[in-house]
Amino acid sequence: MITGLLCAPSYEIIDTGMRILVVEDEPDLLKGLAKALREEGYAVDTAADGEDGLFKASDTNYDAIVLDIMLPRLNGWEVLKRLRAKKPTPVLMLTARDASADRVRGLDTGADDYVAKPFDLPELLARLRALIRRSAKATRPVIKVAGIEINTAARVVASAGKPVELTAREYSLLEYLALHRGEVVTRSALYEHLFDENEDTLSNLLDVHVSNLRKKLGADIIMTRRGHGYLIEDVH
Repeated sequence: MITGLLCAPSYEIIDTGMRILVVEDEPDLLKGLAKALREEGYAVDTAADGEDGLFKASDTNYDAIVLDIMLPRLNGWEVLKRLRAKKPTPVLMLTARDASADRVRGLDTGADDYVAKPFDLPELLARLRALIRRSAKATRPVIKVAGIEINTAARVVASAGKPVELTAREYSLLEYLALHRGEVVTRSALYEHLFDENEDTLSNLLDVHVSNLRKKLGADIIMTRRGHGYLIEDVH
């Protein structure tokens, strides 16, 4: 059960540019949570059992995983244990079991956070955002770079103190590059994090969005490393 759906804010949702995997065996909850996350702007993949969840989690570099414990074929504990032997992907454990011992076991196994059912949707979303920020070593919700302020909680962008209107994909691209500022991010990595498994993309989409961001925020905001990818420099 998801609570808090009726009290969601009425502002326009902007794409976060983050890709999430939800592993949950209850069909209605899986469908409802995936729908809520997509409406919030995430690219979402789903799995209905532990084996499929582990395969997808191992095969794709997700920004975060929402993982149920009581799963068929392979339970959440085992999925998490095997995943941790391969990857440090942030994991939010989701279960109807709310005993302290279960929370401790989940955290000791390698989970990054824990939410018990029925859960409050705004709280779950806030915890996911916090996990993603911590994973990218961005503990504060506001990222400042080259005179640009990106508020990842409110999902708004300002340049020299003035709001800048961006499309969903433009914001997605800017936020992801800003979270990884100082690093060259490959085109394939950007496609992997901006789109889910059900979407088809065109090879020139990134070029179009980068060009639009440069027009709105300045020609030097995003640097191109030919043959490698794109970069927002880490300017202090």
